[in-house]
Amino acid sequence: MSSIYIKNVNIINPFSEEPLDERHVLIENGRIKSLHTEESTLYKDHIVIDGEDDYLLPGFIDSHAHIMANGFHKEDIMKDPLSYYFYNAVDNMKATIDAGVTTVRDTGLADIGVKMAQERKIFPAPRLNISIKPLAITGGHFDHYLNSGFDMEIAYPGFPVGTCDGVEGVLRKTREVIRARADFIKIMASGGILSPYTSSDIAQFNKKELKTIVDEAENHKLKVAAHCHSLEGIERCAKAGIKSIEHGTFIDKKTSQLLAKKRIYLTPTLIVHKTLIEEGFPVWDSFADDKIRKLKEVVKIHKENIETAYQEGVNFLMGSDCGVIDHGRNLGELKQLVDVGLSPLEAIQAGTIEGAKFFNQENELGSIEAGKIADMIIVKDNPIDKIESLAD
Repeated sequence: MSSIYIKNVNIINPFSEEPLDERHVLIENGRIKSLHTEESTLYKDHIVIDGEDDYLLPGFIDSHAHIMANGFHKEDIMKDPLSYYFYNAVDNMKATIDAGVTTVRDTGLADIGVKMAQERKIFPAPRLNISIKPLAITGGHFDHYLNSGFDMEIAYPGFPVGTCDGVEGVLRKTREVIRARADFIKIMASGGILSPYTSSDIAQFNKKELKTIVDEAENHKLKVAAHCHSLEGIERCAKAGIKSIEHGTFIDKKTSQLLAKKRIYLTPTLIVHKTLIEEGFPVWDSFADDKIRKLKEVVKIHKENIETAYQEGVNFLMGSDCGVIDHGRNLGELKQLVDVGLSPLEAIQAGTIEGAKFFNQENELGSIEAGKIADMIIVKDNPIDKIESLAD
């Protein structure tokens, strides 16, 4: 692997609002070897990149995206061959890399084959932490059974059916997903805002089922992330030991305090609702009008509740829910986090070092320090002064 020397950059780390001005970075074998305050001519035989006084940041970590998805439209599932999703994922991952995201916590649909292709560098892609198939209750969010009697559940070797019920049922499904080589477990602990057949304020999975999933995951040294809008569902998940709440639409002050006390992450995915309201759904989506109505009802509530969560000290992860919206729009979530109260530095932390901490990878990723993997991006503007520039 080539040695690289990056000169004339201002380094922004998630530890300080003040950049490290006029720095020079030596990279060897894909890792940061050293940082220098003085430029050196010793590295003239290296690949030299002149940063021209731009800003060097750690590569971003999107903690909620679906690399294999492009909208979750049932019409696509019915007409497109399965192989198409894998080829389409190549474009999705390139768009993600181009956006400045170098690691993705895939919250459903990417399997071990996709991760192997990324690790073997078959195509440009962010590093992946995968959950394979989200677990859902019968009749819940991500149960693909339709009122017509058709079941659109996709399953194949290494990608099990995710629907499960009861202690024995959820234990078996958790083990099946672990067997498929998941890096974490994703569950659907409430209905979805965009689901035509479920209600977002209804909790899904009972307390015993949740505890069974968490215990089995922890037995394999894995964490559990829960899609959850419902207030009751968030409380159940927190008490069961889930480590990350996705969306958290109806969270309140008391439950925010519980998450803060237990140091449970919240990934609000604010940009997805904003984007869908502004840009809408395809005209052929038979549930488009109902989805927009649901979104408009909750988007203001969601933002206010996330503001409360921040005020109560909840730790945040940055997640875009790309796959529901277009891939490549990941870093638009940073401005949304700032709009609910986070400082630009805190938003950057949510998208870098905190994402690394979820997987205990903070010694490898999430900041620019000697010894760490050299996942870095260069941008023109100082994002501490102009956080929205990262989405350009």
